Amino acid sequence: MTPEVLSLSNNVPLFLASMLVKILAVFVVVILIVAYATWVERKVIGHMQTRLGPMRTGWHGLLQPIADGLKLFFKEDIIPSEASKVPFLLAPMMILVPAFITVAVVPFGPDLVIGDYIISQQITDLNVGILYILAMAGLGVYGIVLAGWASNSKYSLLGGIRSSAQMVSYELAAGLSIIAVFMLSETLSLRGIVSAQMGPLWGSISFLPNWYIFSQPLAFGLFVICGLAEINRTPFDLPEAETELVSGFCTEYSSMKYALFFMAEYANMVVISAIAATLFLGGWHGPFPGAINLLLKVFAFMFFFIWLRATFPRVRYDQLMTMGWKVFIPLSLANIVLTGIVVVILQ
Repeated sequence: MTPEVLSLSNNVPLFLASMLVKILAVFVVVILIVAYATWVERKVIGHMQTRLGPMRTGWHGLLQPIADGLKLFFKEDIIPSEASKVPFLLAPMMILVPAFITVAVVPFGPDLVIGDYIISQQITDLNVGILYILAMAGLGVYGIVLAGWASNSKYSLLGGIRSSAQMVSYELAAGLSIIAVFMLSETLSLRGIVSAQMGPLWGSISFLPNWYIFSQPLAFGLFVICGLAEINRTPFDLPEAETELVSGFCTEYSSMKYALFFMAEYANMVVISAIAATLFLGGWHGPFPGAINLLLKVFAFMFFFIWLRATFPRVRYDQLMTMGWKVFIPLSLANIVLTGIVVVILQ
């Protein structure tokens, strides 16, 4: 008997159990990465700057994330007297939740055959998965804007306004840069995009995989740079630029609400890394078991983001806007035209 794809219609208990296991596994992995990404960043940047980083809490500071979490949990929770309290409390969750639910469409391994059923290693496979990701990425900025407005502070408000203005420039460029991937894979499903990258490059160069980083290097570079701006990482951390805005949109936050902003930043780093790996580096495809390949690629991207933070200074706000509108968007459009010409010629 040929196995059939497990769905809600053919085996309800097994389908619900598999969904629960996948959601729990993905949530636990992302939480652990978020927790220890703070430790890794402090250690990596410390060694790059000839320092040790955290050393006193556990072996080589391995307990530092737990100590930081306990400290923030028991710290006094202060809400400014002039703040709009309900939006002020909702804003951190509006940034964190979209980051976690975006992971639902990222495939992390090949299909599993259990008995008479095929179980996909993906929480859900949307045929418009990329559009879902772009929609969730757009929702995250609402939390930053809401935090800036609800704080009733000029520094926070300026940070929120900055975030909304720069989002239009870099998110448009990011969306345009990945259109070339759709043109090559002929699908918006992330599972379909991973499948399209299997096999040798261009059917002839057997020692190179058919990853889109080789056929779309410009799109890859544009997406990674715009992804840095998307997650407000150095050198594009302008909504929280301490040199001008104290701490920007999160200036008035403390305790666990402040911790949620940090969790959202690192969760978004994981998401951007997973999406970049899926679109341009073959996703889970590689020499090791599926999920391990994807995790290694995610860790490589996160190390690259940390490396950039230790290397480059923050750009000015006008420089970011100039790059977004006058450099990234024209390059993305030119790449679409060039890819279209190549696709038509090869057909």
